[in-house]
Amino acid sequence: MTATLGTTSTTKTPDLGPAVELVSKEEGHRQPLAPEFVSAEDFSPLEVAYDFGRVRREDIEAGPKNIWRYKKLLPVPSNVEEIPNTEPGATRLVRADRLAKELGLKRVWVKDDTGNPTHSFKDRVVAVALAAAREFGFEVLACPSTGNLANATAAAAARAGWRSVVLIPKTLERAKILTTAVYDGDLIAIDGNYDDVNRLATELAGEHPKWAFVNVNVRPYYSEGSKTLAFEVAEQLGWRIPPQIVVPIASGSQLTKVDKGFRELGQLGLVDASPYKVFGAQATGCSPVSAAFRAGLDVVQPVKPDTIARSLAIGNPADGPYVLDIVNRTGGAIEDVSDEEVVEGIRLLARTEGIFTETAGGVTVATAKKLVETGKLDPDAETVLLITGDGLKTLDAIENHVGPKATLPPSAAAVNEALGY
Repeated sequence: MTATLGTTSTTKTPDLGPAVELVSKEEGHRQPLAPEFVSAEDFSPLEVAYDFGRVRREDIEAGPKNIWRYKKLLPVPSNVEEIPNTEPGATRLVRADRLAKELGLKRVWVKDDTGNPTHSFKDRVVAVALAAAREFGFEVLACPSTGNLANATAAAAARAGWRSVVLIPKTLERAKILTTAVYDGDLIAIDGNYDDVNRLATELAGEHPKWAFVNVNVRPYYSEGSKTLAFEVAEQLGWRIPPQIVVPIASGSQLTKVDKGFRELGQLGLVDASPYKVFGAQATGCSPVSAAFRAGLDVVQPVKPDTIARSLAIGNPADGPYVLDIVNRTGGAIEDVSDEEVVEGIRLLARTEGIFTETAGGVTVATAKKLVETGKLDPDAETVLLITGDGLKTLDAIENHVGPKATLPPSAAAVNEALGY
């Protein structure tokens, strides 16, 4: 692996708005903006550094009803909203009082990202990745995926008129396979788990200089899209940061960028820089970050995934160590829950708030419940739960747990009797 993996030549200076350079996460080495994701100096991940200038609430509020209202805080062109894209974001923040009561919390908000174009938060990160990829002169949008990213990449490429190449494990949920294939890109199923698919993508990125693998060679830009979750939550709460937030962990990138988003809002004076705690949620069948947190470690030991929460089934999470840093710094915690608890989390959210989440959301809800029961979540503190994908994508997780209460003849008497009337 090298820092220049999958680069492509470009004759123009990229317009990436306030982004000014890349910086390594370990030692802070700086280098020019480029489609690179690993520092050649210390071999740590690269992330985007900015010169924001003045950013005002009123300018954001006057922007479009999608993530481009925050374009002055993202590595995207100044005219990004004028170029065909899926226009993700502006999803609802639901006050979940009935869920709060069930969990034993005073106030809960659910950030419902099922309302995005392909029904998951991945539309956010892919939109930012595509905008950057276009500036760097790429021609193909590609990714390795556990499902939601496959949907988002194929749809974004179709909207932009690009070719897409999407690699998935062959055991992916059928619904996620169909909702990627429908966009008629190049969908390739691989005989292996996600970590096998990810290694293959890294190899292919080096062989195809015109392919933008959104979570490989343009990963620093892609990951910045998750900040928009933090921006929207803060704005929807009246420009304030919630005291507690529970975030599902796959690679760990989403959690790290939600934290970065909150910190940037505070640094810019867009919110009061009040303290907050970040909590991580994993499925027990793929919980390397939770295990490291429980053991008091600062490194993550890879595992072989075995869970129904396939969208979180990354056994070697790239941002795991940084998740541990953030959770420890903010005073949060990381927990994991069984597949049975995941299903109950899905059903609990559905019956209390009318929101049908995929397995990742079930992990978030069930973990919040466990965090309350173990005394790690403050029951009196306002709490936000990130629900990142739609339950219609993971119907197999609940098909043996729900169904008709009864099968009856077409008779009012029979219905009344079955209902106890």
